[in-house]
Amino acid sequence: MACYSSEEQVEEAKGVLRLFPIWATCLIYAIVYAQCSTFFVKQGVTMDRLIGHDFEIPSSALQSFLSISIVVFIPIYDRILVPIVRNFTGIHSGLTLLQRIGIGMVLSMMSMIVAALVEIKRLDTAKEFGLIDKPNSTIPMRLWWLVPQYVLYGISEVFTMVGLQEFFYDQVPAGVRSLGLALYLSIFGMGNFISSFLVLLIDWMTGRGGESWFSNNLNRAHLDYFYWLLAGLSVVELIIYIYFANSYIYKKVTALV
Repeated sequence: MACYSSEEQVEEAKGVLRLFPIWATCLIYAIVYAQCSTFFVKQGVTMDRLIGHDFEIPSSALQSFLSISIVVFIPIYDRILVPIVRNFTGIHSGLTLLQRIGIGMVLSMMSMIVAALVEIKRLDTAKEFGLIDKPNSTIPMRLWWLVPQYVLYGISEVFTMVGLQEFFYDQVPAGVRSLGLALYLSIFGMGNFISSFLVLLIDWMTGRGGESWFSNNLNRAHLDYFYWLLAGLSVVELIIYIYFANSYIYKKVTALV
């Protein structure tokens, strides 16, 4: 009996370890997610946030577009996209869990590209109006320019976050289902930690030779460079992810439907 229990534990450990490549390749996605509540907000503080003549909305309020885009897109995904894709794939859910996660990664990468382009526009506007050395002045550029990057990432959550929850819950051994959810949550915990470390490292490296990418004067900073870096890392992540996803063998057929 003890021998059987030991063998069972070994199999459970193997079942968890086989998920590690997918877990690791999702960390860049989590790093991108961390920017929604940090640098995206910092960008918005410098922009025109007035509604009407007197009411100024907080920059952090734009995070509501993450939730709004999720609520709006979920029924579109379930009622429109899934039936269409099902006709091509023959899978009841339209996409496998790993395909769903991968599409979310692509949308996350697009969010970073849009964020970089908007930041370039913001810096150009600051330069055009002579506000480069006036960090406390409001740049005449509406806050709504930031909405697309929030919406894109919100839609990516419908694919990747939901897919990750289902994947780690279904694919861990039945006896350690709670560990599967812990693995899912740890992706975002590690992602935030790595994001902070990356910012500190880049700030130290770029600050030695001049103006840091994350200067307190955001008009002299280069958040656009950081966003391009994350977009590039997302491309690398996606390539590695596709490799592991193509070689992954699902624990059971029901995980695909």
